[in-house]
Parts: sequence; structure tokens; C-alpha cells
Amino acid sequence: MPPRRRAIGSNKISPVPRPSILLKRSLIFLHRWMGVALSLIFLLWFASGIVMMYWSFPDVGPEDRALRAPTLDPAQIRFSPQEAYAALGRDQPAGQVRLDSFDGSPVYRFRGRGNAMVYADDGTVQAEISDSMLDRVAAAWTGQPVTTASRQSVDEVDQWTVGSQLGNLRPLFKYSFADGQQVYISARDAEVKQYTTTESRFWAYLGAIPHWMYFTPLRKHPPEWFQFVVWTSGIGTVAALLGIALAIWMLSPSQRYRHAGVPTSIPYRGWKRCHMIIGLVFGVVTATWAFSGLLSMGPFDFVERLAGNRPAARPSDNLASALRGEDPMPLAAYSAKSPRDAIAALGADFPVKELEFTAFAGDPVYLASDATGATRIIPMNGPPQAEFDRQKIMEIVRNAAGPNLADLHWMEQYDAYYLDRTRRRPLPVIYVRMNDENQTRYYIDPKTARVAGNYSSRNWVQRWVYHGLHSMDFPWLYNHRPLWDIVVIALLLGGTALCVTSLLLAWRVLMRKVMAMTGSRPGPVSEDLAAGAE
Repeated sequence: MPPRRRAIGSNKISPVPRPSILLKRSLIFLHRWMGVALSLIFLLWFASGIVMMYWSFPDVGPEDRALRAPTLDPAQIRFSPQEAYAALGRDQPAGQVRLDSFDGSPVYRFRGRGNAMVYADDGTVQAEISDSMLDRVAAAWTGQPVTTASRQSVDEVDQWTVGSQLGNLRPLFKYSFADGQQVYISARDAEVKQYTTTESRFWAYLGAIPHWMYFTPLRKHPPEWFQFVVWTSGIGTVAALLGIALAIWMLSPSQRYRHAGVPTSIPYRGWKRCHMIIGLVFGVVTATWAFSGLLSMGPFDFVERLAGNRPAARPSDNLASALRGEDPMPLAAYSAKSPRDAIAALGADFPVKELEFTAFAGDPVYLASDATGATRIIPMNGPPQAEFDRQKIMEIVRNAAGPNLADLHWMEQYDAYYLDRTRRRPLPVIYVRMNDENQTRYYIDPKTARVAGNYSSRNWVQRWVYHGLHSMDFPWLYNHRPLWDIVVIALLLGGTALCVTSLLLAWRVLMRKVMAMTGSRPGPVSEDLAAGAE
């Protein structure tokens, strides 16, 4: 028999709760108040996750720039790269070189110790950025006359620059057009740094902003934002695990409880019953999503320890050097075929947006790109090619890797470590696995002879615990869409339902506490227990 105690002011003897009951009540108390604190945030995360499957935060990427850039016209390229570089008056080698457009004209971009631009049509050096140039850039990007836009200086971060290093972009100007387009242009280089539309802003408010906690008053303070997301994710993980443990603990396979006169395994009624049932089904997913979301804020020391503290995987310098040869090549190496002739050789069927000066196995080549990101190789001698010689690439890899080469073959489908649900990453690729400590893998795109992806055993935490659990990026789902969409949306809806019931319960707890404190409704908070529950 358990010990008994006498209640103060009463002749009744009340039993002392067993330690297991005290522990259960303590865990319920913790889980309840964690839910009160976090239910709204978790609801935002789950609901916005559905939107994030298809729309992210607005940004400007290489694809956007290529799409809006004018097609290079060979007739406008009147100066060779040697003549253009001579206009800069530099003694050191040119470094990386590419030909694209700036302010509507073809321009050579030289990148090395100091970036510079020289126009290919008249040989002048781009130096001054004027207000009229900014106006032309904004009009060209949006396809709208600049007279229909309002212009303002962006001195403080706003909702669409809150994740940027604004100090590196200033002076920054925002052009707002009547049709809802907004363009942010840096007066340092006249480059578009951010671009939004009415549609992209709408979906960002429903998706990325609540999902990433990109609310301007919080996000503009990076240390506080970081701590908020880390602690919220961490506490949420603990709350979800507590809920799973309590649900399993209180579940009665023998159906010793009664609900509406019928034996049941669940000790609760009403919303608590719904919450427990949904938690039993979706609690694990809630915990893993909260934890994997925490990992997105890394790197963390515990992840490094799990990974073994070995050097991170990165493209092999030896492999890249072997594929390229001397890169960058001297500009004189491209004199056998001028950029003008190289672009003309592709004809009208391949409108070139960018021409890169590069090399393959020590031979100079041009790499042309169009608006879609498709590429063509233009050698100094011979016609354009769609890709480099595959056998040549494999031979170079074998010679560069030597005895460290464990596997080398042609891969036509994504695998578990090189995949893309949008199927934009290059395929087919050449698969390379090294016999090193990390079992490093490389995926070489034959269209560019560059490493398109890499993975090592050190990255398993990031691959499986973060990406695997958070994005469900498993090949057996990605390769059978819309199976991935159906599974992820179903799980997100289950998590959303769990958060809705948690929010309703949190509201009820708070209201009862407030009423009890104000005297409107004295008494303890009911547990809504079914008959036979403790």
C-alpha cells in the first residue's frame, strides 16, 4: 500500500502520488507549456513549408541575368580581347575573362586582382556609373519605361534586402514600377541585386518569410535572429519528443479507458484526444523536421564531431587543373579564332548570351551559353561541339587520380548523392569515386568538363540528417513525381493539423488561467480525461 497523508484542514487521508505519476505529470506540464509557447511558430513553419515546395524568397541568379541580357551580336565586337586588356594598362596576366553585355553593349569582363570592364564595340573602359545608366538598367530589366517608376535610395534594410550585406551594395537604389515590379540596383557596379514582383512578394509572405523567420524587425539583427531560430528549433524538438514519449506512455493497447461508453486506448476527450492521435501519427515527423531545421543554421561543433572532424569534401585541385590545363590561358592563345568568329560559328540557332574564355586539357576553347544555361564548346580549330570527348575526360581523370581512383563510369540517372527534384542539374555525368579516407565522389559534366557536384562520407550528417529529413530528397521519391509532392504535402498537412490542435489547446489553457486569476472562473484547468484515466 502506498503511504497516505492527511490533507490540511480535512480529516480525509489523500494518497501520495506514485513516482511514475509524478514524473508523468511533470512531463505533461513541460509539454503543455512548450506547446503554449511554440504552437503558433510551428504552425507557421508547417503551413509555409507547403508554399516553400514551389516558391522561395525572391532573388537574382545567373539564370535571371542571362534571360534578360541581350544576345551578343558578332557585328558589334570590333575589339579583340588583347586590345581591350591593353586599354587597362596592366602588366599582370589578364586572369579570368568572359564576354557578355553591360548597359546594352558587349563588354569584356576581366577578373583577377582587380575586376574591370572594357567595351568590345569601342574599346573604352567602363569607369563611371551615372544616374542615367541606372535608369537604363532598370528599364531594360523590367521592360518598362523608367518614367513609370519611382526611385528611392535604400539606406536601411527592408523586407527584400534584409538577408543581404547591404553595406557592400551601397549606394543602392530601388525602382518601383506601376505594374508591381521592383528592382534594386547598386550604384557601385550598376548590377541588379534584387528583383521582386507582386506575385513573388505574395508567395514570399506566405512561404519563405514565415518559414525562415525573415520578419524584418528580427532578421535585420543577425545574432538575435540566429539565436531565436536555434533555440526555437531546439526547444521544439524536445517538445515534440516529449509528446511522442507521453503519447506512447499513456496509450493503452488493452483499452482500459472508456470514451462515450466504448473502450478506448486514448485517455482523453475532445481536442486533446485529436491532438494525441495526430501526434502518434505525425509526431516523429514533427521532431525530425524541427531538428533538421536546426541543422540548417549550422555548422555546429556536434555535427563536426559526428562527421569525424575530417577535412570537408571539395573538388580536387589536381583534378580540376588536369581537366583545364593552363587556366586562365594567355589571351594570345585565342588569336586563332576571334570571339566574333566564334559567336558567328554558332549561327542563329544558338543565341549566345555569354562567351567564356577557358581551356580543356591545355587547349584554349570558348564556352558559349544561351539564356537557358545550355552550352556549346568552340575550339580554336574545328566546328562547335555540344560536349567534350567523354573518353578524353576519363583518361585525364585516370591519370590525375592514379592509384587513388576507386571507380569511374558514365552515369545517366541521379543517385542518392547527386540529385535534383527540378532535374536541372546536368545529366548525364561522369562519376568518379576516390579511394581516400572520405570516399570522395565527383560528378563531372561533359558539356563543361567541370565538377558539377561532389560528396564525401564526411558530409553524411548534412546529406541525410538535414537534407534527407528536411526536404525528403530521396531518389525513390524524386524519380517518381508527383509521389514526392503527395508524400511531403501529406506530412506537412499532418504537422499543420498537430499544430492547430496544439494552438487550440494552448488558447484554452491560457484563457482558463486568465479566468482563474481574475476570478471569472475559479478552479484548476481540466485535463479532459476519459473515464478510467488517471
